[in-house]
Amino acid sequence: MRRRDFLALTAPGAIQAISRLAPSRLNVLFIAVDDLRPQLGCYGHRQMKTPNLDRLASEGLRFNRAYCQQAVCAPSRASLLTGARPDTTRVYDLRTPLNTVRPDLVSLPRHFKNHGYETVSLGKVYHHPNEDPLAWSAPPWRPEGNWVGRGYLDPFSIHAVRQNDAVLRARYQKALQAGERVQPPEYGRGPAMEAPDVPDDAYPDGKICEKALEELRRLKDRPFFLAVGFHKPHLPFNAPRKYWDLYSPEDIELPARNQWPEGMPAVAGSNWGELRSYTGMPAEGPVDETTMRLLIHGYYACVSFTDAQVGRLLDELDRLDLRQKTIVVLWGDHGWKLGEYSAWCKHTNFELDTHAPLLLSIPGQKNAGAATDALVEFVDIYPTLAEACGLEVPTHCEGLSMLPLFENPQRPWKAAAFSQYPRGKLMGYSMRTERWRYTEWIERQTGNVTARELYDHSKEDAPGANLAGLNAYAETVRELSALLDKGRGWRKVRDEVRRRLSG
Repeated sequence: MRRRDFLALTAPGAIQAISRLAPSRLNVLFIAVDDLRPQLGCYGHRQMKTPNLDRLASEGLRFNRAYCQQAVCAPSRASLLTGARPDTTRVYDLRTPLNTVRPDLVSLPRHFKNHGYETVSLGKVYHHPNEDPLAWSAPPWRPEGNWVGRGYLDPFSIHAVRQNDAVLRARYQKALQAGERVQPPEYGRGPAMEAPDVPDDAYPDGKICEKALEELRRLKDRPFFLAVGFHKPHLPFNAPRKYWDLYSPEDIELPARNQWPEGMPAVAGSNWGELRSYTGMPAEGPVDETTMRLLIHGYYACVSFTDAQVGRLLDELDRLDLRQKTIVVLWGDHGWKLGEYSAWCKHTNFELDTHAPLLLSIPGQKNAGAATDALVEFVDIYPTLAEACGLEVPTHCEGLSMLPLFENPQRPWKAAAFSQYPRGKLMGYSMRTERWRYTEWIERQTGNVTARELYDHSKEDAPGANLAGLNAYAETVRELSALLDKGRGWRKVRDEVRRRLSG
């Protein structure tokens, strides 16, 4: 592997490009989508019915290789919204709201609010609704009912939820009486999917869209940062029947890879307990082929359901003549395994979990409709939006503005993108380069490396073998290990790149 600096940038006109793309007081429509992997038409998946996301891509820049910093929603969102990595936010799980550990970090919406924007949160933006109370001009809004957006409507589903909750409640009480230290179970889980014949606004995401349309009409004459968080395609795969009807079950292709990679350390995998907690799913072992096809069908339906809501938002921007003064950014909070390796959900450092879609449209941008293969990270979104709106980037941000990529989507960029995932006393630090995904599992207290992974991504997203222990790749492992170690000094490297850009 040819050695390159962690954030190699070589464009003397970068600052000028930024200034040309930074008209003041642009609005921001900030769209978050839960569990959305790059399974979209605009990413080359032609079987997907995503005309509105494809339309957004045609109006902006599509980032083909964008990576979250941790593949689970709360840490990923906290990291993206602060521009800081999980080791800085100290949010590694679902039980730690940002304001309980780093209330000092000025988040992206709070930064905009401090500069005179009206900031609004609708739906699931942070994992916890009150995670960043100083960020919003009014309390975050979510539809009434179950805030995670499961929103069962079918009577059979609702009956199954009540039965499952009763079992979980009894099991939890028994454990408490036995003196066990256990976390309260997450109630409200029933079947993994449903498809009633109902209008869009019968489900939470339809209600969120309706509220967002109201807010666009209210905010049209003032600078705004409107964050809209859609739940689907998060489990359960509940969507109106018309979106299921867009796909034929017999046309759904099943993943070819049905085993974890050969030589993978056990710590790297997962038992996808999130899916197993839904009724009808196996407690252990793989799902059968019929269920696999149903789950993939449901995921596709939910993606198209969300796509329709995004289309309504874009149409309203056009109707209100806001499109030419509003930045639109859409991101999935992390990837998702859809049966690859006979596994599901997220919760690993694999490419399938850390790779997520990112679409960004800026009024007046060059190269509208282009795509870039540059390695970018979700911590880059904060400085990009701040600079695009003429705001100073706070010093705590650990990412890099992506605005120069709008000037030249093919220019040299980062040598690597970084993610991490905790496993008890270990932290897995993972790095994606142009060809490789390299991971080290490190003891948090001692810093000792207990396991390594090396996957060749030159041909596929789900490679079948861990190459780290093979002599033929020893030099590659040494080079990548040094790059990973250098890359963990985020701020030093970021400042070095900024000096290059200004020089």
